Amino acid sequence: MKKPFQRKSKAKKSEDTENKETTSLVNADYNRKKLFKQGVNLMADEKLEEAVDVFEQALRIDPENMETLMKLGYARFHLDDHLESLRIYDKILDIDVTNPEAWNLKGLVHYEQKKYAKALDSVEKAVESDPTYGMAWYNRACFQSLLNQVPESLESLKRSIEIDVKNARKSMRDRDFLHVRKEAGFKRIEEVVVLESIRQGYHTIGAIVWTTYIDSIDVEKALKKLMNKGLIVQNEKRIDGWHRIPVWDLTADVAKRMGEEKKGLFGITTKKLPTPVKNLKSLSEAIQTAREAIEEEDVEKALEIFDEFVDKSKSGEPMIDNFFDEHREIRLWKIRLKDRGVDYIIDNKEKMLDLFDNIESTVTKQLRKELA
Repeated sequence: MKKPFQRKSKAKKSEDTENKETTSLVNADYNRKKLFKQGVNLMADEKLEEAVDVFEQALRIDPENMETLMKLGYARFHLDDHLESLRIYDKILDIDVTNPEAWNLKGLVHYEQKKYAKALDSVEKAVESDPTYGMAWYNRACFQSLLNQVPESLESLKRSIEIDVKNARKSMRDRDFLHVRKEAGFKRIEEVVVLESIRQGYHTIGAIVWTTYIDSIDVEKALKKLMNKGLIVQNEKRIDGWHRIPVWDLTADVAKRMGEEKKGLFGITTKKLPTPVKNLKSLSEAIQTAREAIEEEDVEKALEIFDEFVDKSKSGEPMIDNFFDEHREIRLWKIRLKDRGVDYIIDNKEKMLDLFDNIESTVTKQLRKELA
């Protein structure tokens, strides 16, 4: 005897089972993402050990999730647990042997261990995996310099600058380049930095020295070479009605090709950008203001602009998502500045400027992608 409802019942049961499985998968992914975000926030609050516990919980749900593994590696690294950090990066590379970020970060762990040959080997694999990875090229240049591979270091540094010109300015005060500073190739990089400074609206020797960290004698030499190459011209500017000071500008042709930026308040450029990059532009402008506050050793100005990076209603949320280590550092700086004032800026100026350079490098790269 035919049972008309039996087949339908099985189909319904199968459908219910499928729905439960789908719901279970969705819930698992939701829980992993929730734990992941919780871990990131804990890192931002400097609760690194708690963050490690949360990331490990997330990995029980998805043991091969790359972003969770990457953050766990970061956390272990900042707890100075270098061996465990290396183990995690090796696990990422077991899953994806061409992951450039994992290779680069593995190189940084070896760098902290002062194992420069191993660090170099890792970042070389990073640039093999992604030849456009500017930070890996920069780190390659640093490690080659530390190993006294001077010509190779200069070539790597030039490549990193081709990808991101901000690496030129960063290299001016990077102690890892001690072995290459006197080389002619490094002097040409100084010319690039001076030219970029003029493009950004700094036209006097004092302003160029202040923004590039190159001493005045080397700035003057770079200016002469740039004029001989027809890239800049020297003019005069009247101040106080009587006095004239020399200023340098891009030639019309170079300004057209490079795009000259005009400074507004605090030296922030007024170049107009499309709406999709508005947040990145705001972050970039805040970086410029923060840099000037640090250079001027202006505590009030620094505290005010640091709030831009920390406050979640401003740029705090994207900072946590993309620069969680830096977000944590800036929060700590706010506390220290309130306690120690200008002395804290004086003692930590170089470290602060390096941090904002790193953020700016990443933001600039993203801006270029958005505008391409």
